[in-house]
Amino acid sequence: MALGASHRLHDGVAAVETMTRFALAVLALASGVYTYLGVRSILDGSPTAVFFAAIIYSGSVSVAIYAFWSYMARFFPHVTGPAARGAMLGVMALGCAMIIAMSSWLNAAALAGSAALEQHLAETVEGYTGDLDRAHQNALAAQSLLPDIQRASERFAQLADAERQSGALTGTTGAGSVVALLSQMSAQLKELENGINASREQVANLFGEGQKRLETMRTLVSAPGAIAPRADQFSSEVVALTGVVTSLNQTSIAPSIRRAADDLSLGFIAPVADGQAADLANRQDQVMETIRTSVAAQSKVLSQAADEILSRPPVAERRFVPLSSAEAVLRYASDFIPAWAGAISIDLLPAVLVFILATVHGAIRRQEEGLPFAQRITAAELLEAIEVQRALADRGIDIREAVARADERDRADALRQEPDTDPRSREDFSEPAGHEPATTDADDHKVTSLELGKLPRKGPTS
Repeated sequence: MALGASHRLHDGVAAVETMTRFALAVLALASGVYTYLGVRSILDGSPTAVFFAAIIYSGSVSVAIYAFWSYMARFFPHVTGPAARGAMLGVMALGCAMIIAMSSWLNAAALAGSAALEQHLAETVEGYTGDLDRAHQNALAAQSLLPDIQRASERFAQLADAERQSGALTGTTGAGSVVALLSQMSAQLKELENGINASREQVANLFGEGQKRLETMRTLVSAPGAIAPRADQFSSEVVALTGVVTSLNQTSIAPSIRRAADDLSLGFIAPVADGQAADLANRQDQVMETIRTSVAAQSKVLSQAADEILSRPPVAERRFVPLSSAEAVLRYASDFIPAWAGAISIDLLPAVLVFILATVHGAIRRQEEGLPFAQRITAAELLEAIEVQRALADRGIDIREAVARADERDRADALRQEPDTDPRSREDFSEPAGHEPATTDADDHKVTSLELGKLPRKGPTS
């Protein structure tokens, strides 16, 4: 049974040899084709130069892959020693790493290069969307101060009207220095309010332009067709959007509010009391001092609010870096694991065939080691042994006698190499004194043993 199984394994190895060569050639060719597509995506120059350079590189890769795996399929299954088998495994690991470095990543670029570039553009759009939103929020942050400024302006205007009509502050009706001061404070706050409103309109226009740029960029990411022209147009849209974000950073009204708030307090100039009576003038001075205190408090509040807005980190300028398909595949490798798996499998699938052959040959060796030599010898080896016997018989050599003498000399040599524990054991195999060993034609031809089990055996071709 074991002999039959061994023969069937031999027949199977011989039967799949052509298929193995064909599979290696097809896989090497497929890897070369995808390598050609990947190389063309990263080379620059004239179309002719790029074509020939890609053809030469991909052809070299195909030949290298086919030669490497052919060598491994031929030699690895027949290496049995642990040291030699470990060395062959090390060579295989090194070869696999080199194949991945020179071919697999280019195969992945050909399989998923366009998708990786679209991924890069999509992530760039998301980044610029966040930048535009933050710049817009920073620009609108000053708008939150508008209600406070409006209330302060209206309060000063209402106090001026009340003083003019009923003398609510000084007790004397009419337009005097108090009314002039209150009207002046209201006018300054009104100007600041108008500046914030104008800034709001400018921010809205810039934000609308930025939204249009983002919409165009999203359309380019998902549009059908070749990725290269879309990427070029995408770059121009990125430049325009970067200008919009920069304009939003510079449009913030917060610095102007900070300066206006300081002017309210530091630039406060109270008019001279214009009352005819000393008592009226004294009341006017008291009211204007109260107004000064109120303006200082209002200025402090606005300054603190403006400082909080100015303390926000500005939106950093984002730099868009165009990528080739191969670079994009490397950067976003985790998002394209199936493409990487397919690209690597094309190059490393022959390793599975090599291990299958190694397993089969190992099984053949284990089955044949347990068989008698008569069952392991092949017809060709038997014919060779018969030819040797005839040649020796033609020379007049008795094969059995030569074999017996060779065995006796082997045993004598073995005893001489062992420790001399019993001298009598050596005498049993020593020649009598004065007797010289007979020489035969076998000695002339250095025939020591004809045990067929020691002859090298020709295995089947793999």
